[in-house]
Amino acid sequence: MATNLAIDDSLIEEAKTIGHHKTKKAAVTIALKEYIQRHKQSEIIQLFGKIDYDNTYDYKKQRTIK
Repeated sequence: MATNLAIDDSLIEEAKTIGHHKTKKAAVTIALKEYIQRHKQSEIIQLFGKIDYDNTYDYKKQRTIK
């Protein structure tokens, strides 16, 4: 899917330089993936303290080979 965007050329060039990308497309693709990952991580952080854990669960017991 072709998309035309008006993106600041200096930002694209800086992203290409910092990320060692050969093309604008590669720089933008990586930037979008990192953006998505960062937002997904922030959603996970919001769950801290909201999940109840079973205090009797023994994770070491689960690691034993049967």
